[in-house]
Amino acid sequence: MLYLVGLGLDCKSISKEGMEAVERAKKIYLEDYTVDFPYTFGQIQEVIQKKIHLANREKVESLEIVDEAKKNNIVILIYGSPLSATTHISLIQEAKRMKVKYKIIHGASIFDAIAETGLQVYKFGKVTSMPAWKKSFTPTSFMKIVQENMSMNAHSLILTDIGLDIQDAIKELKVSAKEHEITLKKIIVCQSLGTGKGKIFYKTIQELEEFDNVRKPFCLIIPSKMHFVEKEALEMLSQK
Repeated sequence: MLYLVGLGLDCKSISKEGMEAVERAKKIYLEDYTVDFPYTFGQIQEVIQKKIHLANREKVESLEIVDEAKKNNIVILIYGSPLSATTHISLIQEAKRMKVKYKIIHGASIFDAIAETGLQVYKFGKVTSMPAWKKSFTPTSFMKIVQENMSMNAHSLILTDIGLDIQDAIKELKVSAKEHEITLKKIIVCQSLGTGKGKIFYKTIQELEEFDNVRKPFCLIIPSKMHFVEKEALEMLSQK
C-alpha cells in the first residue's frame, strides 16, 4: 500500500494517523525537492524514529515508488499537505492504473497558515510561483496572475522557488512588476509560518530591498484592497 503523508509545517506536526502509517511502513521516503525545510533532516529523523530515504524529483517522477508499494507498505513524507505540489497527483494516478492501494493523509500547508496574516482566505485569487532566475532564464509571467487577481480585488500568494533567498526574490518581484506595469506598495513576507520561527513582515519594496533578515521557507503576498478588519489585523500581527 502507498501512503502519501503530509508532514504539516513543523517537524512535530505530523498527525497521529500519519505516524501510524509510518509504523506500518516497510520503507519511508522523504520528498525533498519542492521546499526549503524549516528544520533539519536530523530533526525529522528524530520524530519518525525509522530510517528515511531521500527522494528527489527524478525518483518521485519515475514512479518506481508506486511499483514498490505493490508488495509492501511504502510511505512518502511530504512537507505541508501531500497534494499541494501538482507532481504528486501523478503518484495517485499511477497507483490507480496499477491497482495499488493508496491512502492520502493530509497535513496543514501554507494555504492554511496564510490566515495568520489577518487576510481573509476567501479573498485570495489564483496562486502563482516565482521561479529562481538564471542568466538565460528570467521569466516574469507569474506577474500575469497577480494582474488578474488585482483586477478582481483579490490578494495574490506568490510561492518562491526552492533555494531563492529574500533579496533575489525582491529583485525579481520589482523587475517583473515594472515589466507588467504593476505598482507595488507594501507587500507581505511570510517566514516559516506554522513553526516557532514564524514571522510576518509588512513592508514597502524599498524597505525590503535593505532587509535580509528572513529565513527560508518564505512566501510573498501582494495584498489587494483590504477590508478595514484585515488591515487592522495585519498591522497588529506583522513584525515592526
